[in-house]
Amino acid sequence: MKKVLKNVSFVILVLKMCIVFGQETASQKRIIIDVGHGGKDSGAIGINGIQEKDIVLNIANAILKLNNELDKPLDIYLTRYNDTLISLSDRTKLAKALNADLFLSLHCNHSDNANARGIEVYVANTITRHSDDSTWLAFQLQTGLNKRVGFESRGVKFANFQVLKETIGYCSSLLLELGFLSNTDENAYLSNLKRTKILARTIYKSIK
Repeated sequence: MKKVLKNVSFVILVLKMCIVFGQETASQKRIIIDVGHGGKDSGAIGINGIQEKDIVLNIANAILKLNNELDKPLDIYLTRYNDTLISLSDRTKLAKALNADLFLSLHCNHSDNANARGIEVYVANTITRHSDDSTWLAFQLQTGLNKRVGFESRGVKFANFQVLKETIGYCSSLLLELGFLSNTDENAYLSNLKRTKILARTIYKSIK
């Protein structure tokens, strides 16, 4: 009998903790950081051999570290936490399953033109109730990255990339192209862990 009562008490305690946790996180904005590529999909490859999949994971981890250092952190999840290939549809399904407020996909650019440089921010080329908020945040990110990091702005652009098209219907959704790995200066910046932390801090401040 004592064992039964003990088990019942434990269940009640767990339920209470779940309720409290739910109340604490309900008011927080839930953000999904989509870490581009991964696994056998390296993404763009820099002129020094560095891979896009590794750079964006470094940036995402730096964002998580900044968030965890705060007394009141945001509710942030990554689509991948290591070098794993996740399908595009699974990335967007995660955002929907977690009822995300923002889906932010991180990438780096590449061009046959070695002089191509700068940051691009993409919003879905589809009109939903989240389009205005997405476009506003896109301009905020573009401005912040230009001022704090010094990368040129290539503008806010509209495209129906799969991850944007499949998320814009239920949350704000953006895709960042964080400089060109085919450009000598930007490749050097993105290859430097200390500098990518500055990039991460700028992104974090903009979404916070």
